[in-house]
Amino acid sequence: MIITYWKEQPVKENPHKVDVRALYNRENAQAMHITLQPGEQLKPHITPVDVFFFVIEGKPTVLVGDDMVEVDENALVESPKGIVHCLYNKSEKVARILVVKAPRPVTNARLL
Repeated sequence: MIITYWKEQPVKENPHKVDVRALYNRENAQAMHITLQPGEQLKPHITPVDVFFFVIEGKPTVLVGDDMVEVDENALVESPKGIVHCLYNKSEKVARILVVKAPRPVTNARLL
């Protein structure tokens, strides 16, 4: 059995300049833990694979295509491949999001 604790993982360097930690990285899928401090956000981007976001803590605002919605804790948001998406923390509290890409991308996301 493999158990991974997000707090024990190093922060991964990324173009968004936010706290991203790899939890799972296999050919079939990739899982990342993202912490957004109040006012932080990802840059809008397009991934070559399907993605879903599971809100662990806080109320981030999620953009998928033309839809932008503030999402409550314990909600899952799907983003199909090839569609612009982004995460924003417009609140005054920390937001933590599990991001899963399936399959693991072999090319980088395209920043907009």
